[in-house]
Amino acid sequence: MILKILFFKCASSQVVYTVGEDEGWNSEANFDSWSQKYNFSVGDVLVFKYVKGQHNVYEVTEDTFRSCDASNGVIAKYESGNDEIKLNKEKKYWFICNVVGHCLGGMRLNIDVGKGKQANSSSNGETIPQLEPTPPPTSSSSSSSFSVGIWICFLALRIFFKFFP
Repeated sequence: MILKILFFKCASSQVVYTVGEDEGWNSEANFDSWSQKYNFSVGDVLVFKYVKGQHNVYEVTEDTFRSCDASNGVIAKYESGNDEIKLNKEKKYWFICNVVGHCLGGMRLNIDVGKGKQANSSSNGETIPQLEPTPPPTSSSSSSSFSVGIWICFLALRIFFKFFP
């Protein structure tokens, strides 16, 4: 039983993505090209970094995303400047900055969260298999967190098998 729990904990890793990477969540970043570099999975975390008071993050419906009108269709509001949003469901997520003019200026992000690795689609709807692994996020903190998690799982399994051969 303990072995199953340890295995499940070790196998279920999350990836932390900093939206816009070094540029962060701002009006000059290209979020379409950023999001196309990754395959997002349930359990992953998006981190929106921005100057509090100058930007915000609203999770919205598709209609609100397309119109940039947040008078309705708002699912959640984030305004801390360092917002962590866990992707809990397999679905499309839609995010905008609701500061006047920012969404219409391109400060919006939509992602499609799947169960795991998936094929990319071309603009004409054909499925293109992904031949190379998705590049990891550039955030050193997410890399080190993942490495530490792997080592903890490894040590826990080693201790378990030492005492329960």
